[in-house]
Amino acid sequence: MREKKRILISVDVEEFDIPEEFGQQVTLQDKLEVSRKGLQATLSLFDKYDVRATFFITAYWAQHYPELIRQIAAKHEIASHAYYHSSFTDADLEGSRLTLQEISGQVIQGFRMPRLKEVNKAALKKAGYLYDASINPTWLPGRYNNRHLPRTLYKDQDVWIIPSSVSPYLRYPIFWLSVKNMPLWVTRHFSNQVLAKDDYLSFYFHPWELADITAYSLPGYINRVCGTRMQLKMDSYLRFLQQKGIFSTHAEWLNSKYLTA
Repeated sequence: MREKKRILISVDVEEFDIPEEFGQQVTLQDKLEVSRKGLQATLSLFDKYDVRATFFITAYWAQHYPELIRQIAAKHEIASHAYYHSSFTDADLEGSRLTLQEISGQVIQGFRMPRLKEVNKAALKKAGYLYDASINPTWLPGRYNNRHLPRTLYKDQDVWIIPSSVSPYLRYPIFWLSVKNMPLWVTRHFSNQVLAKDDYLSFYFHPWELADITAYSLPGYINRVCGTRMQLKMDSYLRFLQQKGIFSTHAEWLNSKYLTA
């Protein structure tokens, strides 16, 4: 019997600082609370479709909501999204891992760099991580230029790299911006292409997308579809994915497929 495909859903939980990229200040309370509100909606959707996911969380955000982190850790994987979302040093790699480990009670194995920037793989390995999920292997003006990198799982300096899914050949990216801005039939079409070629699909988004962020001065491609509209879109996409495979955390999939004999 053919093994079912794995669906790797991941959620980047962070301080809601994207308005600051466009010159608008956000209070610390709003940075924390916007993500918390969206996270509650996310967890409700995950419960509805029995999703097991990987939550890449900044240690700073986690320190403000330790009980919520432990609630998530009871069913999902906790991974590091650095210590802060807006600043980074290599020392944050170990610091965030240890902080998240202490709060969640889990062994932290995964890392994703904020804004999917490049991370020092040697420093990542030294800090105790098994894998990095910071690569979107596509080209997107002003954001990514990674078409030369492998589309699927590979190793770099003894660290496993789990890229976000892009379609074969065209390398259409299946991630938060494309799901938000394109009709769902487009997302489903390219998701089917990925699952026909690969044994897994990796898709990520942010909880703040599921909150109402229309009050902030953001480009339309970021806040035109948010809050209830984005929740409905995610509901439809998760329902589609539930029929395509088994929801799995990054570490669970990696350990079961590649690290056990």
